[in-house]
Amino acid sequence: MTDNNKLTTGILILAAGIIILLGKLGVFSFLGKALWPLLLLIPGILFHLWHYLRRGPAELLLPGGILITYSILFFIANIWGFGTLKYTWPFFILGIAIGLLEYDLASAPSQRQSGVLLAALILGVFSVIMLGWTLFSLSIIYLIAIVLIIGGILLITARGKSRRLW
Repeated sequence: MTDNNKLTTGILILAAGIIILLGKLGVFSFLGKALWPLLLLIPGILFHLWHYLRRGPAELLLPGGILITYSILFFIANIWGFGTLKYTWPFFILGIAIGLLEYDLASAPSQRQSGVLLAALILGVFSVIMLGWTLFSLSIIYLIAIVLIIGGILLITARGKSRRLW
């Protein structure tokens, strides 16, 4: 074996040992747990780039919008825990609405399919309504109720008093 081959082989064996040691210490499992939504984000961005560089059809924006929305949702779930999905599940529907909206807006007027924009708007409004519904099940509803009560009391007590704010 020549000196160059010994050097190359030694470096490869050293690198393999370091990778195995780091794997056993949990470094790669942490990165895998924290960064796996990139597996959704990167293709979504690539679909957008492929279309906007004028190399792909507008249909690429449909899965691109969905993948980017879902990856953001999963990044949030990684940060605050997957228990947040019981409150943020309407974003799954919103992802489809965003993909449909991007597809419709990027399509040429002669190639637009009827009903796509309407479907995107219906899904978007439905997901926002459902998000509001699920957020009302949180304890934030108590804060909203208290703010409304204070605001009502202030309006009732301020009756008949005219004062200028400016």
